Amino acid sequence: MPVARALRLPITAVVAALALSGCMSTSGPVAVGPQGVDAVTYGPAYAPAPVADAGGGGAISALRSAFASASPGYGYAAPAAAPVVYAAASPGGPPAGYDNGYHLGPGDKLRVVVYGQEGLTNSYAIDAAGAITMPLIGSVPARGRTPAGLAGEISARLRNGYIREPSVAVEIESYRPFFILGEVQAPGQYPYVPNMTVESAVAIAGGFSPRARRDSVTLTHTDASGSGRFVVPLGTPMSPGDTVFVGERWF
Repeated sequence: MPVARALRLPITAVVAALALSGCMSTSGPVAVGPQGVDAVTYGPAYAPAPVADAGGGGAISALRSAFASASPGYGYAAPAAAPVVYAAASPGGPPAGYDNGYHLGPGDKLRVVVYGQEGLTNSYAIDAAGAITMPLIGSVPARGRTPAGLAGEISARLRNGYIREPSVAVEIESYRPFFILGEVQAPGQYPYVPNMTVESAVAIAGGFSPRARRDSVTLTHTDASGSGRFVVPLGTPMSPGDTVFVGERWF
């Protein structure tokens, strides 16, 4: 019996130590509200559990970043900046000027002046094949040429057995139309006006519809180097033959 009593005391001490250590390893202190009438009636008011995210990563930080990047007035995050290629010499973008640097295409209407030759001076429309048809020299390819380049080609053909020293000028009477589709009041085909922007194209089409996304549009542009589609802001300049698509906002 004395031996058992002697062993019981150390065991009791170990158990007590383990119990104390377990209590000390519990979560941090819980804030308890004042023990007033409400506390007595409904029980103590415990503070909400702490969120273990201090901006160093995790779902909370991701949500915070998403809300911080959301566009004001819209229910979606701002889209990443799309490349705007409409610089003066960018391939795939419209030319810097719509006269000397402008590349002709089907639908353009031209005024060809051959000085001293009233029978050749006339207005000519570029057909679907990309050419104009003139007396004496017949079909002349115009697609992709500048007005000055086309004038040089006409001069060369007239010089070949028709006129000794022809003097030719080519002017643009009217540009080929542009197209606007999607969330505008009156989508369709419209005559191009020099120095147009996407915003003026939307205005010509009657303005945005109530569901339109108004911060950017999709612009399709085709020139001698090929065709490209770009997401651009409303102030982007346009070229004849471009197609504007106004998308629908989600919220």
